[in-house]
Amino acid sequence: MAAVSARGLSLVYQTADQPVHALSDVDIDIRPGDFVSLIGPSGCGKTTLLRVIADLEQPTGGSITVTGRTPDEARRAHAYGYVFQAPALMPWRNVERNVMLPLELSGRPKAERQAIAREKLALVGLDGFARKYPWQLSGGMQQRASIARALSFAPELLLMDEPFGALDEITRDHLNLALNALWRQTGLTCVFVTHSISEAVFLSNRIIVMSPRPGRILEEIVCDLPAERTLEMRESAEFQRVAALVRAGLAKGHSYD
Repeated sequence: MAAVSARGLSLVYQTADQPVHALSDVDIDIRPGDFVSLIGPSGCGKTTLLRVIADLEQPTGGSITVTGRTPDEARRAHAYGYVFQAPALMPWRNVERNVMLPLELSGRPKAERQAIAREKLALVGLDGFARKYPWQLSGGMQQRASIARALSFAPELLLMDEPFGALDEITRDHLNLALNALWRQTGLTCVFVTHSISEAVFLSNRIIVMSPRPGRILEEIVCDLPAERTLEMRESAEFQRVAALVRAGLAKGHSYD
């Protein structure tokens, strides 16, 4: 069973002047355990596709299943976790209580909430920071806390919308390494939106190149680098070869303008 499967998926926004075609005839299959990056120019529908998977947007055509369910059923089953561009942590709650919030809202007992929060914080390298408040953390640490919160229900699928886009390059490198380690350790299926070719190649085993609006899938590129990634791999011939394929796919998309 595919983690995500879509056929002929389309989404049209009705606006005051004219319809906006955000997605057009998208076919996609994401296998359990895949790390798939969605890459394309701004406004191409990457985030829209992620939001359709998460049941935050409703498609106007085609079909989609998420872990074998409708997106609504997957959301109700806590089958996915969602990491936004900004950490969206509540400043009046410490890190542990931020991670516990979804569990608290679902009525889990306090002891269970605390145990899960501590486990997930350790998983993202924040053990020892449970009592800190968001304002006491760096931007990278805040995003780690956001990832821990997204993992609180032990989802099958992790959806990430440019989570490292606002961070400096050094912090971004550290978090890419941490996310690669998390993916290898947990076997999660990850769908990751990025504008960065290097980041897409570094993190993914499959890269989906999307066209300018209306968002279509132009290329699917396989990245056969070893599962354990290192920063030094970015200088390798194979890394550069895959990056060149992604760049060529993006250039092809602009020929539709």
